Order: sequence, then structure tokens, then C-alpha cells
Amino acid sequence: MALLANKTAIVTGASSGIGRAIALKFAAEGANVVIADTVEQPIEGGESTVELIRSAGGNAVYMKTDISDWNAVDALVGATVDRFGRLDVMVNNAAIYTSTNLVETTPEQWNRVIGVNLTGSFYCNKRAVTQMLTQAPVNEVRGRIINISSQHGMVACPGDLAYSVSKGGIVQMTRQIAVDHADDLIVCNAIAPGKIITGKPGVANDPDALDYSRRRTPWPRLGHPHDVAGAALFLASDMASYVTGINLMVDGGWMAG
Repeated sequence: MALLANKTAIVTGASSGIGRAIALKFAAEGANVVIADTVEQPIEGGESTVELIRSAGGNAVYMKTDISDWNAVDALVGATVDRFGRLDVMVNNAAIYTSTNLVETTPEQWNRVIGVNLTGSFYCNKRAVTQMLTQAPVNEVRGRIINISSQHGMVACPGDLAYSVSKGGIVQMTRQIAVDHADDLIVCNAIAPGKIITGKPGVANDPDALDYSRRRTPWPRLGHPHDVAGAALFLASDMASYVTGINLMVDGGWMAG
């Protein structure tokens, strides 16, 4: 049987990149997948995530969502439950990035990054847990949450203030939720990707930055979205039956060295 048969998952930021790969992986394993994003068209180009899932015989729907808006997150989870009956897996992947140090970061940049990355994750976690508390357990679990953090949430990266702070907050939020809601049979884990080639434009694709990442990563290649998706599938499935509160590094050994 497929690992996520009869399960329903929301994946935020799933139109592109890592979120897209997670949504595709979940759908291939039998899940009903809600693609929650501000836009449906992938940054990488090509068919939308929903179109790819449906063309492969899976079940997916797109719901336009700004996770920095509590009312939008509330509506997202409500509409998902109305459509599919329950919420089994919540993947909080949506994030934005600025590359500035403390002095360079404007209050507007700070508020926007924290508003999406950290407050948005708080909204999604809060609404998901509230829903999961109303659900009967299946194989000992009422629901599973996967927060996408970052290695930048564990070590400082030059000129990366707001993003690193937001990701560090997500790591601690994950631990807190796992401890607070273990008795409720709600599982909460995080995944910390290393350097992942997503096809998105920006400073992350600067040739010098890529060269540094290749030299810094022990594994002989950089990561791809499907590497993170495989880790997410494990944490979303019953295979992770006694795993909660971890920050799983998918980084080719970067943090080990």
C-alpha cells in the first residue's frame, strides 16, 4: 500500500522548489494534497504542481494563501477539512529571503521576513494543531507537522540576519510544539536543508556562492528538492512512529564537518 494512502496533506509554498517536490512525492504515495501558495505558476516554469499531480493520476487542489495573514490560514485549513474530512499532515515550507546584515536590514524587511517565515509558521502550526486536536487518532497519531527550517537556523551565515533568526525560531517552535502536544498524539518535526538547487533565481545561484557550497559540502554533489521530499515522506508516514521534536538535517554532511 502507498505510504500516505487516504491521508490529506497541506504543503505551503508548494508551487515551486522544495514545496513542489514534497507535494509531488506525497501525491505519488497516495495523499490528497492541497497546494497552498500565493501564486500557482512555478518559478521554474512548466506545468503547475496541481497539473503534474493530476496528470499522474493523483488528487490535488490549489488554494491561494498568504500565510502571513491569519484569516487566510484559518480559511485554508477550514476549506481543506470541508473538502477532505481531516488534516493528517501539515508541511510549513513557504518562506522568503533577504541577504542583509543587522545594519543593512530595514524595519520593513525585518517585519516582512519574520511575518512570513516565523509568524506565518506560527499561524499554520496553531491552526493545524487546533484542527488535529478534534480528530481521532490513526495508528496512534492525530496529525503530523513538518516545519522546513534551515542550516542557517543553527549556524550564523554572514549577511543573513532576518532569515537566520526566522529559521532558528522555527527550530525552537518545532521542539516546543512536539513537547507540548505529545500527550495529544500530535507529532511535530523539522527538516533543515543544506544547499539545495531549486532553480529559483537570486543570490543563492551566484557562481561564487555555488562554488563555496560545493567545496563546503562533503557529499560529492549539492542537494536537490527530491532529497528533501524523501525526508518529508519519512516524517509524514507511519515509518516515523516514535520520532518527534527533531530537526532532521538534509545537507550532504555540511553540518557534520
